[in-house]
Amino acid sequence: MPKKPEEWLEIASPPQKTSGVFKLFLGYAPGVGKTFSMLSEALRRRSRGEDVVIGVVETHGRQGIEELVEQLEKVPRKKIEYKGTVFEEMDVDATLARRPAVALVDELAHTNIPGSKHRKRYEDVHELLAANIDVISTLNIQHIESLAPVVRSITGITVRETVPDWVPLTASETVMVDLTPEALVNRMKRGDVYSTEKVERSLKNFFRRGNLIALRELALRQVAEQVDRSLESYMEAQDIRKNWGVRERMAVCISANPAGQYLIARGARMARRMDAELYVVHVDREFGFGARESNSNALAANLRFAESLGAKVIRLKGKSVADAVADFVRSKHITQVIFGRAPVHDWRKYLYLSAVHRFLRESPAVDVHIVTQEPED
Repeated sequence: MPKKPEEWLEIASPPQKTSGVFKLFLGYAPGVGKTFSMLSEALRRRSRGEDVVIGVVETHGRQGIEELVEQLEKVPRKKIEYKGTVFEEMDVDATLARRPAVALVDELAHTNIPGSKHRKRYEDVHELLAANIDVISTLNIQHIESLAPVVRSITGITVRETVPDWVPLTASETVMVDLTPEALVNRMKRGDVYSTEKVERSLKNFFRRGNLIALRELALRQVAEQVDRSLESYMEAQDIRKNWGVRERMAVCISANPAGQYLIARGARMARRMDAELYVVHVDREFGFGARESNSNALAANLRFAESLGAKVIRLKGKSVADAVADFVRSKHITQVIFGRAPVHDWRKYLYLSAVHRFLRESPAVDVHIVTQEPED
């Protein structure tokens, strides 16, 4: 029986979204242009016919932001009285009732006034997303929970409003809004960020050049990690086994030999020069006879030393060291591997060469470094 036209349309139509798309503009300091970028994108989307509204945008009195805000529809904010003062927060229920295609929700880490529907603004965002509304938001790097202590150690300023680390990771797309520290300072001096009376004090505190450089690096690394995670997910979904080598990752393979610390130090120096992630890998052999106490102590010392140099310590189990390391190299997209070689000339030399050949046969394409160690006493 031939299909009706509506049945063909149903087949041809893409599947319906089950939740909204979350896009995040990430910056390293106030004034880099996150809110401006968010509003500019909103205006472009509206010009393409998308239904866009402002859930909440904080203008902070900045003229350029206020001019863009006036060009977009705003959902009226909810007035909440707290301790004798009336505050305005985003009206989540009114935004849900309006049912736009896209809602703008500024300052993701904001803490709502008591009496609001949710305690934190990111919870408001997730309710909108669950209702199949796309959300565009903004966040500064210092408001990510695990980075707040780092920011305090750099700037001396305690960040009180934070979001859990998993929140920015839920973004389908993260855009780094970048600006050189010099350009940001010039923007500050022009009065584009804060009022004149706050500028000098800010430039001597949070906005010192060294602070801005460090915060910018934190933000760049955060975005790089998210891009890296997206690439890994894509390669896994597409079953791409070849190592694309977009970023250098180094694995140092160690045993309980005390000379392993030399290998680890060598690997750490190489990793720093290449700006590579550093892994230190030890394979516990299955069906082994167990390590002697002295070997156990030496291995623990090696692993502690690796951690002190900032390496990620990985302990694997396997019948074959070569196979276990090859699997790890494949799963983590390692680009460089370091093996140690003791200057031995007896039967152990052939065992060593056999293991290296097996690794080369089983592993994906990877650069292998053979580093000679001092003989064990």
